[in-house]
Amino acid sequence: MSPLSHGRPAAKLGLALAAAAAAVAIAPAASMAVTIPAFYTPPSSLPSGNGDLIRSESMKLGVSISTPSGTATRIMYKSTDTNGQPVAVTGVYLEPSAKWQGSGPRPLVSYAEGTQGQGDQCAPSFGLEYGVQSSAVGYEVPNIGSLVNKGVAVVVTDYIGLGTTDRIHTYVNRVDQGHAVLDAARAATHVPGASINSSSPVGVYGYSQGGGAAASAAELQPTYAPDVNLKGGYAGAPPADLSAVMATADGTTLTAVIGYAINGLVQTYPQLQPILDAQTNAAGKAALKAVSTGCISDAFAYAYKKTSSWTTSGQSVSQIAASNPQIQSVLAAQKIGTIKPNVPMEIVTGTKDDIVGHPQAKQLAVDWCAKGANVNYVPVVQNVSSFGTSLNHLGPMLTNAAQSQSWLLARLQGVASPSNCGSVPSLP
Repeated sequence: MSPLSHGRPAAKLGLALAAAAAAVAIAPAASMAVTIPAFYTPPSSLPSGNGDLIRSESMKLGVSISTPSGTATRIMYKSTDTNGQPVAVTGVYLEPSAKWQGSGPRPLVSYAEGTQGQGDQCAPSFGLEYGVQSSAVGYEVPNIGSLVNKGVAVVVTDYIGLGTTDRIHTYVNRVDQGHAVLDAARAATHVPGASINSSSPVGVYGYSQGGGAAASAAELQPTYAPDVNLKGGYAGAPPADLSAVMATADGTTLTAVIGYAINGLVQTYPQLQPILDAQTNAAGKAALKAVSTGCISDAFAYAYKKTSSWTTSGQSVSQIAASNPQIQSVLAAQKIGTIKPNVPMEIVTGTKDDIVGHPQAKQLAVDWCAKGANVNYVPVVQNVSSFGTSLNHLGPMLTNAAQSQSWLLARLQGVASPSNCGSVPSLP
């Protein structure tokens, strides 16, 4: 696959987004050999401003349908990582041709996708263009398309290290993800031809990994990006407490996501490397290396396997973490819920979520409410377990999408949001 050429005609969106979802739905069990286009290689020097646009180009989608509703632009922008270092991040900006259906100026949604994997070919922007060749999963595409077709401008971050070739993806890193989401919103205003600007109302939206990213972005916005005109955010199934999530995800269809988290955390916190070397056996080292270059569709190679098979002690990763102060310190730094967001936030969680445990998601609502935040907590009652198949995890993303988008769009139009914090303790 040759590097992308600059000036390629912009893609038509609309039905193309829905068609792309079907085409990308689940790729083969092993990632296909791909060449990452030259666009994704960061330059040797970066601009000084967070959200500054480094480069952009028109892009097409992997499926082309004749009904137009907007254009797609691939972007690279500057952000700052957990260690305070400048970093290049890629993504895609979607400019609607549809008229904004609400009141006030056209809003922007900074969209944080759920888990796509850790290999660069899994980046959301790459997957939208190359479809199944990226070996990623297009389950987010219908929700993105729904927003665009309502006349909402959407920017989708690839997150730090996903797509860009200079580092590994820092999966579920609280600060990295929050910064990437906020700086994507800033970068969108610099895209040539964009109909939004720095005063446009902004919302953050995400589910699962994306829910954590959106929640973190809302917490960090007052200090990191006060210039972003944030009006509200949706955090679905947020992994707010990694210690808890490592335990619930272990031995499920998505055990591999624990490997993504380990790889990313060790890169950011190199003091963990000696611990990892000592605690992982040959099988664990091989698994961590394999998942670091794979997409979520490859994760099924580790379905229902337990992380205890990766360790020298036979303990699970969560058990080892619980007894090690250094690991506990790093995991505590990833906790979401310690900072009050200044905008209304909706939290949606399945009561028997089998991957991102319900209790820790509800605790996020409790923690925010205790700090005086405006929270709309929505528990999706699930009466039976889905036994680690991830069905209960993914279900609310689909069944509550219309409600969640309507809630966020109301915030973007300045409609007040009554908090239900007073009822949270008595809700499931």
